[in-house]
Amino acid sequence: MDTLQKSDLPAGLSKPAQRALAGAGYFRLEQFTKLTEAEVLKLHGMGPKGAELIRGALSEKGLSFANR
Repeated sequence: MDTLQKSDLPAGLSKPAQRALAGAGYFRLEQFTKLTEAEVLKLHGMGPKGAELIRGALSEKGLSFANR
């Protein structure tokens, strides 16, 4: 399965952020609706800029991080 072609993560994510997300099995924006932003930031390689890019991409689709 070629997960890169199925990914809809935002362009501009740093390579460490991309590796962190791929390593944790996250390839689709919809997956982030089940996670809080704090949970995403705990992934090694993810930082505030990456979380901001994902938040913006979610918002464009009318989605958001989970609120817990």
